[in-house]
Amino acid sequence: MFAELTDRQWLWCAAGFYTAGVVMGAVSLMRGGRMSGAMIYGTILAGYVLQFIGLGVRGHATGGCPLGNRFEIFQFTAWSAITLYLVVGVTFRSSVLGFFTSCLGAALTLLSLSVPAWDAVRRTHIFGGNPWIELHAALAIFSYGVFGLLALTSALFLFRHYSLKSKHLGGWFSFLPSIRDLDHIELRLLGAGMALLTLALLFGAVYWSRDTATVGHAKLAATVAVWAVSATAFGMRVAGRLLARPFAWTCLALFAAALISLQAVDGSRHPVAVQASEGSGP
Repeated sequence: MFAELTDRQWLWCAAGFYTAGVVMGAVSLMRGGRMSGAMIYGTILAGYVLQFIGLGVRGHATGGCPLGNRFEIFQFTAWSAITLYLVVGVTFRSSVLGFFTSCLGAALTLLSLSVPAWDAVRRTHIFGGNPWIELHAALAIFSYGVFGLLALTSALFLFRHYSLKSKHLGGWFSFLPSIRDLDHIELRLLGAGMALLTLALLFGAVYWSRDTATVGHAKLAATVAVWAVSATAFGMRVAGRLLARPFAWTCLALFAAALISLQAVDGSRHPVAVQASEGSGP
């Protein structure tokens, strides 16, 4: 039975688990109780495994990393952010971060699944068998996933800052990490995302320098702009010139800019494509 599921059906199932994590966390918060970190983590892990299978099926069909249209890019971005959370999230010891990660996973997966036009055309072999370009693309989108987790951490920082300023320390605010821990996590995530995006641009530059005609100028400008913002924010944070709330808002704006830049990335694709089959599932 499972072998008959299409890639989109696997991804719908993953979205269901992410949404279940959101619902369980929201119910716990409304009841004023503590969310079960193990339950939230397990729900996210189940959704992650299903999403990994769905992307694997899609990648096998398209002959490479599934980054051929906006649907696949959004799915891969969500998967990247959740990968990082599953690897390092336990060290945060915050069920609230797990709840927000479920929100991000559910939002990106459901949004992409709910817009058929984003998956109307499926491109195959978009990297032309070149592993360096495939690595470039995967690292770039993975860095966007890191920026997604950074945005979640920044949102938690703003909530914690508000709770301290307004002296609302009870309720679900009591489950938030300390403002110092959140600040350190923000800095590390920003540094990691910037480093991954730097590597992605370097790998791409090695190939594009040999054939500049293949460079999509809008895509390059958008990606470099995101990198410049991340590098500037990181440098100013290390220098002590961008701190606390302004730094958190900058990180949120960075992820928003990364999502907006995906339109330029998707628009730079070459027109070699195959139409999605009618039997591809919901």
